[in-house]
Amino acid sequence: MGLSSELRRVRTALVSVFQKQGLEPLAKVLKDQNVKVFSTAGTKAFLQDLGLNVIAIEDITGFTELLDGRVKTLHPAVMGAILSRRTAADNEQIQHYGMEPIDLVVVDLYPFEETVAAGADHQKVIEQIDIGGVALLRAAAKNFMEVLICPSHKHYATVADLLSAKQGQTTQQERQHYAAEAFALASRYDALIARYLSGQTTVLLHELEGKASGLLMLRYGENPHQQGNFYGDLTTRLRQLGGKQLSYNNLLDADAALGLLEEFSDPTCVIVKHTNACGCASAADVTVAYRRAYASDPQSAFGGVIAVNRIVGRELAETIHDLFFEMLIAPSFADEALELLQHLRQRILLQQLLPIGTTAPLLRSALGGLLVQQADQALSKPQNWKVVTRIEPKPQHVADLLFAEKCVKHLKSNAIALVRNQQLVGMGCGQPSRIDAVHQALARAERNGLGASQAVMASDAFFPFPDSIEAAAAAGIIAILQPGGSRRDAEVIEACNRLGLAMVFTGLRHFRH
Repeated sequence: MGLSSELRRVRTALVSVFQKQGLEPLAKVLKDQNVKVFSTAGTKAFLQDLGLNVIAIEDITGFTELLDGRVKTLHPAVMGAILSRRTAADNEQIQHYGMEPIDLVVVDLYPFEETVAAGADHQKVIEQIDIGGVALLRAAAKNFMEVLICPSHKHYATVADLLSAKQGQTTQQERQHYAAEAFALASRYDALIARYLSGQTTVLLHELEGKASGLLMLRYGENPHQQGNFYGDLTTRLRQLGGKQLSYNNLLDADAALGLLEEFSDPTCVIVKHTNACGCASAADVTVAYRRAYASDPQSAFGGVIAVNRIVGRELAETIHDLFFEMLIAPSFADEALELLQHLRQRILLQQLLPIGTTAPLLRSALGGLLVQQADQALSKPQNWKVVTRIEPKPQHVADLLFAEKCVKHLKSNAIALVRNQQLVGMGCGQPSRIDAVHQALARAERNGLGASQAVMASDAFFPFPDSIEAAAAAGIIAILQPGGSRRDAEVIEACNRLGLAMVFTGLRHFRH
């Protein structure tokens, strides 16, 4: 559909909202621009307290609110004023009935989801099913060619800014954007009600909790020609301290970096590129951890996402300042570090306020539907490992094997992680065969001058053939961790024994598609 830049001025507005907090800036803009405002009883009193002259809805409809407020705006005089297409025929009809076209509709629906989440009884939940508000929202969104819709309290500020900046005028593209937001909100609202009425409250309260409670419009999706949005309350977990508007890829990379970082308690740095860790290291000091993570793969670190689990002080800031990176995430920043890092205005700086919530169910779209699964929180324990080779891993290598399992768990399958002294020295990921992943990991270690000699190797799934073992041994790998379970486990074990490698089975697979 072609988009017109034709402007429409807001001269009249209908405001009917549940959440009134935050409405003040929008109300001020309407007052300053002499917009004629119509409203329902509760909202009318609030707006009048702010100094607006407000016309009651019943003055349009000729009816007071009915059934204890269940019926307020469901009337042809209201719907006709919103749905009028501003054609000569439509104008003639609404003038005949004494109506006036409405240019802006501000709605905030009854808090159905919050009422369910609070454990309210059934009758209270039913009363929070909004009817008139949804009808207003859909009518205004349908007529976006003429009408601007502000679909929830989360949009009060942005609509106020839009009208203020453009002296009350909006383009078709802007109106269509908010119309799309309105229909998305209405669709989700109806879906939540359907889930409740069908008894799926567990899904409602746990699988979707926090996933779509808010909307953040992103810079773009995976590519600049794709629109991207984030549904959820990002502000509870991350605070942006600098840089450009977040994009879809920024948030995916942040999730990947923090997911791996939260596996570690020692000072640790993770560097992510396209959701895969290209650098990861732990050390006694976070600056040292960064240097070792960067050394894992300096080439891939260029333009990547850096995450650390300690405060960013002046030393670390100076160390990374000259590196081109997309985003830095940390639990806090020293003032002098923040001042230095903010010199580059496009560089995104995020403060992590809370863990990302790895216990929440994972949602993913597929085939026009939604896949839901539990998060992979499992990690093996050395006491439960089964040593299947004649050689056992040495005590100093056990910690590296655990480190490698954490890394490989967060790489895309097929995945291999090579680790030495708590540093990721090579990784292979997203390969169609396991030997390809092994070759990729070994080649990366060699390319970056780290090599695989005396390193350990972890695999996200079993080795189907001994070829991976032979390649690892030739490169100097000394111990391997894998879940086991292949029909050829005996051949793989025999290869380890023949080549002098230690191998442990965890019984725990970490596929990540």
